[in-house]
Amino acid sequence: MQLRMARVCLDCEEVHDAQTCPVCASESFAFLTRWVPAPERRARPRPTTSPEAETYRQLTTAGSSGSWIKRGALGLTILGLAGWAWNKRDDRKTGRAAAPTGTEP
Repeated sequence: MQLRMARVCLDCEEVHDAQTCPVCASESFAFLTRWVPAPERRARPRPTTSPEAETYRQLTTAGSSGSWIKRGALGLTILGLAGWAWNKRDDRKTGRAAAPTGTEP
């Protein structure tokens, strides 16, 4: 019986691995690992050298949403400044001056 599956019946203290106790048919139990820690099964993790795993890792780390938001904000700022400069250039060509704000004749 594996330690991870071992259960202790809370009524008759029988150790079993079934849903109900084989001795008293009680369904009240506690896993034995509550008192006895089970060691990790694997000594080392599985290698993730598959090309699919590497592609997924690159997509999740390099393409984070934060970098797209920063790029988008920078692009909008550049477009806004370019539009402002374009309007200033047009105002100078036509000789229009900006109307003062807050002063009415």
